[in-house]
This record gives sequence, C-alpha cells and structure tokens, in this order.
Amino acid sequence: MTPVSHNGDITIPIAVVAKFLQQEFSGFIQPLLAAIVIGMSILTIGVKIFRPAKIVNHHFFNELFNPNWFWTIVRVFGAIFIALTFFKVGPEAVRSADTGGLVFHELLPVLFSVFIIAGLLLPLLLNFGLLEIAGALLTKIMRPLFKLPGRSAIGCITSWLGDGSVGILMTAKQYENNTFTQREAAVIATTFSAVSITFSLVVITQVNLAHLFLPFYLTVCLAGFVAAIIVPKLPPLSRKKDTFLNGEVRVKDDDIIPAGRSSLSWGYQLALEKAQHAPNVKSFFKEGLKNVADMVFGIIPVVMAIGTVALVVADKTPVFDYMGMPFIPLLELLQIPEATQASKSIVVGFADMFLPAILAASIESDLTRFVIAALSVSQLIYMSEVGALLIGSKIPVNFLELLMIFVLRTLVTLPVIAGAAHLIF
Repeated sequence: MTPVSHNGDITIPIAVVAKFLQQEFSGFIQPLLAAIVIGMSILTIGVKIFRPAKIVNHHFFNELFNPNWFWTIVRVFGAIFIALTFFKVGPEAVRSADTGGLVFHELLPVLFSVFIIAGLLLPLLLNFGLLEIAGALLTKIMRPLFKLPGRSAIGCITSWLGDGSVGILMTAKQYENNTFTQREAAVIATTFSAVSITFSLVVITQVNLAHLFLPFYLTVCLAGFVAAIIVPKLPPLSRKKDTFLNGEVRVKDDDIIPAGRSSLSWGYQLALEKAQHAPNVKSFFKEGLKNVADMVFGIIPVVMAIGTVALVVADKTPVFDYMGMPFIPLLELLQIPEATQASKSIVVGFADMFLPAILAASIESDLTRFVIAALSVSQLIYMSEVGALLIGSKIPVNFLELLMIFVLRTLVTLPVIAGAAHLIF
C-alpha cells in the first residue's frame, strides 16, 4: 500500500507487481482464463447435479463450487461468452473488441493479476494491526462526516493510489469477517472505492485535456466528497441495516477512543493486540490462497458475464440513448454545450467507465468533454468491473440498487462538476 514512484507515476507495489505479471505472462493469461471459466462452469453444473459429498459437506468448497441457481446460470453465460470470444466463433455482437473482446482481452487479465497478488497478500492488511491503528487515527474524521469506522479510509486510499477492485475486495473480506455491517460495507464499496490517479490520467488524456489534469482531479475529489456526504443518506444505502453478516446488530461504535488516551497510543495498543493473534506462515498462505481461489474462480466468470451483457446493451442497442434523454434538460440548465450528445455519454458510464471518454472524444466543446470525463470518474458504479465485483461478492447490493446509486451519484456530482468547469473554462 505504500506509495511508490514507478515509470514516472505514483502507484502502490501491488499494482506494480500485478502489471509485471500481466506483461510477463501475457502469452497464456487468456488461455488460462478461458480454461478457468469454462472449467468452473462445467464443475459447478456437475456439483449441482451430482452433489458429491466431499464438496457439499466442505464449507469452503461448497461456497465456491455450489452457488445458488442464479449464480450458476451467470457462470454458464460467462463460460459461453469466453468460449465465443476466445475461439472467435458465434455472434460478432458478443465477441467484438467493443463488447466481450474488451472484457476478455483488456479487463480480465488486469483483474486476474490483481486478484493473485491482492488475494495472497490481503491477510497482511487485515491481520497484523494496520487497520486498527489507521482506524483509531482516522475515526475522528470518518465517524462525524460519513458515520463509518476509521479503518474504512484504508480501502479508499488503496483504491485511490492503486486499483478500485482492491478496495472492494478489502471491504468484502472485512464484511465476511463481521468487521463491517451491511450499511457500512455497502456505503464503503459504492462510495469510497475511488478511481486510481493513474486511470484518471488515462481518462483526461482520452478527451485531449491532459494539460488540465490538476484542476480535473481536484474537481473529481470535490465531487466525490460531496457525493460521499449526500448519497449514503438517501435510499437505497440509507435503508441498509447496521447488522453484521452473522446477524448480530452493531450496538456501539467499536472504534471510540477511551478518555485520557490519544488516538495514536490507543491505535497502537489495538494494533499490537491484533498482531499477537495473527496467523503463522502456513495459516497466512492458506488464507491467502483461499482468497485467490474465491476471487479467481468465483468473481471472474461473473465479471465476464455481466460486463459483456452491459457492453452489448451499450454498443448494440439504443437503451442508453433513451436513458440519457431525461438528462438533456438538466445539462441545458447547467449550460453544458452539445447537451444531446453529452446525455448518452453520461449514462453509458453505467456499462463501463471508459466508454464516456471514448464517446466524448468526438465532442467539440472542451467544457463538455471536461464535464463528461470528470463525471465518468466520479460515478464509480460501472457494470463491466465494479458492479460485477459487488454483485459477485457478499456485500448486500443488487443490480437495481447499483443503478439507483449510479443515478444518484450522477445527479449529485454533475452540478458540482459543471460549476467547476464553468470556473475553469
């Protein structure tokens, strides 16, 4: 998690190692992914039909290989889409470079590399006291402003410096460990899994405004801060219960600092207590390998299935054109030029975060391109990765709730971004 400079960019070691793996093993990542997803689909159907006792009676294997029928069907579709894309057969709409090909060739290798490194090393973040000391130091900020534990800021920082998927995986694991409640996990995952600085630079470069990166990123931070205060206070996030995964109710804040203790000394004590119960080397790697298996075998088929469907809808149907129409009056009210063309770019971000920047590149107005780029980075919820990760995890959010959160974030951040854009241009 420590920020490092790599090839002129500020990033984190996990992202550097993941990119190295991606480059070094680029020749067989795709065949391996195809084998994993297709194999998981066949194995899941086999377990569903024959219910072998060694898998069904084993808690971890049963969760991994025996999901409910909905997720079984999602895995099957993920396998079908990967097979069509890998072997280049079947409908072009499914396997083209803008739909299934984009997910399979561009997104999945990145996720696969991140999952291997992040999953294996996640116990280092969770079990050795870092979250305890960070929680104590940051609770005076996170509790009053966002009604969240201080430790939730770690996921945000990890996303901001490295990769949003790592922040979501951290949150999901802490929810499974009964550290976060339903409300906390849902709010953190949909609000604080910020887009990395590196990807933000890619987006602003795509719309030919790289020279404005500093005001662009400051605008994104301001919009994200406003959304983090407002959106969790509205449904559906406001309706989430303060209960843990095991059904227990949070009766008090567990990160309140006792009277007479400083944040640092209290956090240090909690961190030492946590580290005393940390797993030994064997248990550490066992837990890490379980994380990797859970992410690679459980989440990648979901990302392929949901991501491909979202991109097919965005690329091959007028659905997002129609969805964007209600935003035209708002864009005109905010005095955004080329409002009709911008409206589709606003909504298509729900399918994939990079699509708005691609569509915006053809818009003449610098102000409009700036607004679309900043908004696409501030919306956070996109089905080709974050949405699929959330739906595939145990964090209690469904597709309709994600769509509602996406719309709310758009409505809250758009006026902020438009106001900043009018000051800049």
